[in-house]
Amino acid sequence: MTIDLDLLLKAYASGIFPMADARDDPETFWVEPKARAIIPLDNFRMSRSLGKTIKSDRFRVSTDSAFADVIAICATETEDRKETWINAEIEEAFNQLHQLGYAHSVECWQVDEATGEDKLVGGLYGLALGGAFCGESMFSHTRDASKVALAWLVARLKVGEFCLLDCQFMTDHLASLGAIEISQEDYLKDLRRVRGYAPSSVSAIRSPITSSGGLFAAGADRAAGVEGASVSGTVSFGALDELLARLDEEARGAVGFAESAGASSSPGKLIAQLLTQTS
Repeated sequence: MTIDLDLLLKAYASGIFPMADARDDPETFWVEPKARAIIPLDNFRMSRSLGKTIKSDRFRVSTDSAFADVIAICATETEDRKETWINAEIEEAFNQLHQLGYAHSVECWQVDEATGEDKLVGGLYGLALGGAFCGESMFSHTRDASKVALAWLVARLKVGEFCLLDCQFMTDHLASLGAIEISQEDYLKDLRRVRGYAPSSVSAIRSPITSSGGLFAAGADRAAGVEGASVSGTVSFGALDELLARLDEEARGAVGFAESAGASSSPGKLIAQLLTQTS
């Protein structure tokens, strides 16, 4: 069984997302929590030590370079994470959404001393819809790798004029980074503002995923048009890449950017600067 991608996009646009009870569970459920964790983009909490790590460029950070690897690692059970909610059905659906340009990953790399090659040590992935980014999962194989990936994501969303970063469920880890908890009702209001239409009123808590003709039959007309615009105008997940390219051009000797933007030739220093700026 595979998840209908149109159904999946409409679900996220209506504040609903899929989960499984375990990695090897063949059944996937729709989930609509009563409370949502979000990170206000101007409220990311960058500790002094994390700021130093980001500025040091200890990790090489990329975007959409290893999406399949990131989601596969997030779906893998570890000693610290005995259970995972990402089953094969969800993994396959998101890999397809990535190919279509909806799902994105941020990766952190370090040089492996044994091989001399870059090794994937941390990352995250999620879904971009209009002015909202729905964060799904993250992993870290070395200290601060997932925090750095999240910091780069927040900076990317700020530069790209996104309005909403959804983290689904609150954790102590997310709270330490500035996440707050809001009601599902308030979340849907925020989502409506950045998506440009009212989400479906259909409740789907723990409802099994069947087909695109079931859950959203009544609300499909209202939820149609997953390409809806953000209230802030055109959003761009790639805007940070353009800014970093300009930074690289300045580092190679181009005139004007460093003086006009006050930026450093260090990507990490630029990210740290963006995270301390408020709208």
